[in-house]
Amino acid sequence: MIPADLVTPIIRPTGHRPQATGYRLPALCLLSAALLTATACTRPASNVQEGNQTQVLHRGIGAEPASLDPHLVTTVAEIDMISALFEGLVTEDPVDLHPVPGVAESWEAAPDGLGYTFRLRANARWSNGDPLTAGDFVAAWRRMLTPSLGAENAGMLYLIENAEAYHKGAITDFSQVGVSAPDPRTLRVRLDQPAPHFLALLSHAAWMPVHRASIEALGGFADRANPWARPGTLVGNGPFRLESWAPNQRIVAVKSDNYWDAAAVRLNAVHFHPIESLDAEERAFRTGQLHLTYALPAGKAEVYRSDAPQLLRTDRYLDTYFLRANVTRPFLNDARVRRALGMAIDRTALVDRVLRGGQTAASAITPPGAAGYQPPPGIPSDPEAARRLLTEAGYPGGAGLPAFELLLPNSENLRLIAEALQAMWRTELGVEVRLATQEARVVRAERAAGNYQLLLYDWVGDFVDPLTFLEPWRSDSANNHTRWANADYDAAIREAGLTLDAAQRNTIYRRAETLLLEHAPIIPLYYNVHAFLIQPSVRGWNPTLLDHHPYKHVWLEP
Repeated sequence: MIPADLVTPIIRPTGHRPQATGYRLPALCLLSAALLTATACTRPASNVQEGNQTQVLHRGIGAEPASLDPHLVTTVAEIDMISALFEGLVTEDPVDLHPVPGVAESWEAAPDGLGYTFRLRANARWSNGDPLTAGDFVAAWRRMLTPSLGAENAGMLYLIENAEAYHKGAITDFSQVGVSAPDPRTLRVRLDQPAPHFLALLSHAAWMPVHRASIEALGGFADRANPWARPGTLVGNGPFRLESWAPNQRIVAVKSDNYWDAAAVRLNAVHFHPIESLDAEERAFRTGQLHLTYALPAGKAEVYRSDAPQLLRTDRYLDTYFLRANVTRPFLNDARVRRALGMAIDRTALVDRVLRGGQTAASAITPPGAAGYQPPPGIPSDPEAARRLLTEAGYPGGAGLPAFELLLPNSENLRLIAEALQAMWRTELGVEVRLATQEARVVRAERAAGNYQLLLYDWVGDFVDPLTFLEPWRSDSANNHTRWANADYDAAIREAGLTLDAAQRNTIYRRAETLLLEHAPIIPLYYNVHAFLIQPSVRGWNPTLLDHHPYKHVWLEP
């Protein structure tokens, strides 16, 4: 995904200076949730107090979203909001995220694993009351695969027969793509190859239907610049509809009366609060303005764990932080230089001394245990070997290497990580690195354009399988952005996709990941956890590996 693409880092992300020894939150900040939600005597009710009574959830979402078009979103926060506004053929169980019926009330799989027939609900409706049909999915997936849209996640649909050929222009007749709607309630899909994870993919934003008439009323159906995804013109089909969007302040989604399962939705609204500063978000939580934070500043997890554990959650999370290297840039086009940079990093010190939120050191990109997969040893922390590699490349003690630039989003946590890396490279290799901090939207644009040397980033799994961490590095992946291409790697990923035996697939994936780490277009740093603050009044917010929480199953108890 995900990229997951740009999450404000560590504790989902990170940020904030390490606390001085013995520092504790002020007493006022350590009031229990019960006190925070008690009736105020002299002040207006806080968001939390009022929301608990009216079933209005207030949630921090990190940086301001770039879009609410489900086919263009790339960040975790954007996809979180899409899940409230849109629904796919299947949705996710709130406890373990296994696929459950969404717009499709049932489905059948062909014996060969290549064909699926979905039966849509008779009462499926758009938020404006229009019937939702199988043809809406055909049109939406055609839009997603139209090259002019420039959808970064279009590759997720390559499982469909001839979808890749259509997206790349090898064929121009969409009727040759393996999706059809023989009647308004029947959708048929034919895959290129068996995919055990296919149903799990269908809850991702890339597979969402869109309302063609409302989009075309404002411009081209596959025009990336079409401004349809705004209040007043966005027509969705999820449990909530978009009511308002005040940039950098608040995005409001209210319960949709036209949602097929509206009777089961207990929240009346969700208010998403874009707060890029982790410190500011934590303060908003302490003052009762948020039920949930998106993340937590570095060092604060241990403080809350000690002084207010009822407000802290630390959930396991399929998310890896790493460095991207633009392999077309001078010096970084040498794998020995890239590996030296990776081997000079003390990852244990990074997680134990800087982040301090339960993260673990990572020498590979794929988290261990995803669908039974164990990654290869990867890039070790070995400064002495790193110096030998740099000498072998012709730069003893860093002599002859210019200062590199490390691009990162404007996050307190990421700044701490970058400063630690900067110090390690200077000390161990004699290499200087300049830090370039930009707004998240600027970083996304620079990443896509290749305007960087090194980039501090993360990747969040879209489903529980090693493929979600390994597919982005295919030479033709829109999420690669490193400009690295390797035919053997591409072949291994294709071979794994054709292999039904799970153990054999994992063996092939391990071979591919070994190759990726040897060439080092990416440098793994750590496996993340999602540490965040949550009011005890929030119910139905279950710990899940992908940090997905279907809003129709969430409610508030005063």
